Amino acid sequence: MQRAHGTKHWLSLAGAGVVWLVLVAPIVTLLAHLSPSAFVAALRAPGALAPLVVSLETGAITLSVLVLGGAPLGWMLARRRLPVHRVVETGVLCALLLPPLVVGLLLVFMVGPDTPVGHAIAAIHLSATNTVLALVVAEVYESAPYFVLGVQAAVGAVDPALEVQALLLGDTPRAAARRVVLPLAAPGIAMSLAVAWARAMGAFGAVIIVAYHPYGLPLQIWTTLQETGLSSALPFALVLLVVALPLPIASYAWSVRARARLLR
Repeated sequence: MQRAHGTKHWLSLAGAGVVWLVLVAPIVTLLAHLSPSAFVAALRAPGALAPLVVSLETGAITLSVLVLGGAPLGWMLARRRLPVHRVVETGVLCALLLPPLVVGLLLVFMVGPDTPVGHAIAAIHLSATNTVLALVVAEVYESAPYFVLGVQAAVGAVDPALEVQALLLGDTPRAAARRVVLPLAAPGIAMSLAVAWARAMGAFGAVIIVAYHPYGLPLQIWTTLQETGLSSALPFALVLLVVALPLPIASYAWSVRARARLLR
């Protein structure tokens, strides 16, 4: 019996190791095929860092939109405070399941220049195609479902009885949410925001349809690949990796420490 248990344990470890190797293999491959001299030379080219600036700016705006609009939606879904809870939840799931390229196609019909929304924003001298606004809209649509469902899961994991006890002790609903629910849900919310950041920075399918200009990092990789080949696109792939990964890694490390403190 113990021998069978030990065999299963080692098989599980071996399977986990294989999966981990498969997941990190693309990163190792990228580093193996990119020399420091090629990386520096690519970044020194005129205008090479402009897409990085665009991605950072639009990514920051996207996160602001998600925090202001997506966090309350995820919170209300978790606490079932919406009159048509299941309908709203289904809508978020449908948005998550739509392929990004399809999202881009549909955005043309939603906010393109010949739509009512397009006419409305054109009246204030804006456009939702091939502009920074279009890039933000595409990034929001590609990342919002991950953030909303992540917030829902994080808040839903907090026992509602704790919130009720805070209310019975005299806290207002807002104070109970701030002092009880938010600290317990914060690690999960931070991870959701980090995942949304990575999704926004890597948004491509919807972006290539509605926001081909101005270039962000994913489109810079795509156009470089098309114009000069695979090897010349690798430096910008590394830039995207370096920009997108630190926030998720930092959020994961902080969430692990925060959960450990809560369990003490």
